[in-house]
Amino acid sequence: MTDNSSSSQADLPYRPCAGMMVVNNKRQVFVGRRIDMVTEHWQMPQGGIDHEEDPLEAAYRELEEEIGTRNVELIHRLEGWFIYDLPEDLIGKIWKGKYRGQKQKWFLFRFLGEDNEINIRTEHPEFSEWKWAELVELPQLIVPFKRDLYETIIQNFKPYI
Repeated sequence: MTDNSSSSQADLPYRPCAGMMVVNNKRQVFVGRRIDMVTEHWQMPQGGIDHEEDPLEAAYRELEEEIGTRNVELIHRLEGWFIYDLPEDLIGKIWKGKYRGQKQKWFLFRFLGEDNEINIRTEHPEFSEWKWAELVELPQLIVPFKRDLYETIIQNFKPYI
């Protein structure tokens, strides 16, 4: 009997996703600790792009769904897709086993409101807690398999922050 799991995993598509870097007026970045993680890892808001949905509209929708507000202004969007693969032990467990990772469109937003407008206790909460983090902290806060992606996003957005 042969193991075809690696070839079948390689055949899986990437999940289309919008990623959002939200900065405050102190140039700090919003990060949330995922509700389904037992480790001390944080991430920026992100979420799936529905079939035929505009990626920017998905970003606004996901912000409202994840942090309870769309009180932001778009500063910059990155061209192209940014891809990451899930570690092998997570393939088949996340997203009902349909995807091998994500392909993401990334958007940089300035938060226009007050901190009390942020509400992570939404209808389907994704974060157990949130904070503003310094840009240089982000790669160390994220799960290791997304670090290279975060470093690329940071370098691309840095001139606009």
